[in-house]
Amino acid sequence: MPLANTTQSYGSVARILHWLTALMILTAIPLGLIANDLPYDTSEALAQKAQLFSLHKTLGVAVFFVALIRILWALVQTRPQALHPERRAETALAEVAHWLLYLSLVIVPLSGWVEHAATTGFAPILWPFGQGLPFVPQSVTVAETAAAMHWLFTKILIVTILAHVAGALKHHLIDRDATLRRMISGRPAGKARARHRSWPAVAAAAIYAVGAGVAFALMPAHEAPQPAPVVAEAPAPATTSAGPNWQVTEGTLGFGVRQMGAEVQGSFADWTAAIVFDEAAVEGKHGTVTVSIATDSLTLGSVTAQAKTADFLDTATHPAATFTADILPADQGYVAQGTLSLRGVQQPVSLPFTLTITGDTATMQGSTTLDRRDFGMGASYSDESSVGFGVVVNVTLTAQRVE
Repeated sequence: MPLANTTQSYGSVARILHWLTALMILTAIPLGLIANDLPYDTSEALAQKAQLFSLHKTLGVAVFFVALIRILWALVQTRPQALHPERRAETALAEVAHWLLYLSLVIVPLSGWVEHAATTGFAPILWPFGQGLPFVPQSVTVAETAAAMHWLFTKILIVTILAHVAGALKHHLIDRDATLRRMISGRPAGKARARHRSWPAVAAAAIYAVGAGVAFALMPAHEAPQPAPVVAEAPAPATTSAGPNWQVTEGTLGFGVRQMGAEVQGSFADWTAAIVFDEAAVEGKHGTVTVSIATDSLTLGSVTAQAKTADFLDTATHPAATFTADILPADQGYVAQGTLSLRGVQQPVSLPFTLTITGDTATMQGSTTLDRRDFGMGASYSDESSVGFGVVVNVTLTAQRVE
């Protein structure tokens, strides 16, 4: 049995790659659809959803590499001739469908892989080579763009597969020719040589270019987080001055939590800080700070929507969180010691931080660990293997002294 193609038949390599790809695609698509529809209201449901998504993603990466091999093999092989070259329109449509399939088999899994690499969340790819991709940054915009492309091109892939299957059945059941049989058995069929056109490949590429434009047009507008300005309607009680005497010019309020064994990084884009601080302590205190956080401004990788639900932050009911603290001296720097009001629950929190002041500019870095259970978050996720209990909060900011 020959490995290579001839003008009348497909070789063993082409047929193995064809059917292997078909089996993988017909498994990956249902896995993705089922996983997407599964609930995640309990730790068990979340674990099942993550497992199916991991299988879907892993299979998608495998499809990507198999598709590359298949395309490279097709480019160096003889293309078996059409059995009905006189049917020019039918032959041209068949070639367009083939090129659409080839492109889909690369773009669909690649766009899903880029979305995975650009964000963080559960459902890792099940392989030892890491979860990122070269030249793909951790970016909400990149992830949303890739997700839109993945969604659109998956629909194009499904339609093209249905058309491809319908064409094969038409040849087998109505025309009763050897089109399907020669892909199944490698049986030679056809005698006359037919000239294969190059324009169907160009047409397929043009269709995908239009699809890419539609995907970008459907992209939701995403505004990059702005540096956090200080906006304080009511100044915090001051120890050394009548009101806030430092204004934040830029900063990041981020946090990390483990979900399904993977570290997920998140942040709040909308937060303000009213800071009263003096280098010289008065009655054991250097000042006060009040931080107001818009909880709906949360970004948490691929699980942002889940984190905003009633199980966790419940942003619809509790749109704001507040941290009010005294700034006290510590062994290595300072500590903001006060109360965090989050999700309607108040808990004492201490945030150690370091501070560097150069002239009228101050840079601050601090970190603390909270327990989500203290705030009633994720009560149905009692197993830490699904959602970690500890949430590491990281704060960095630059502030200017004001008069």
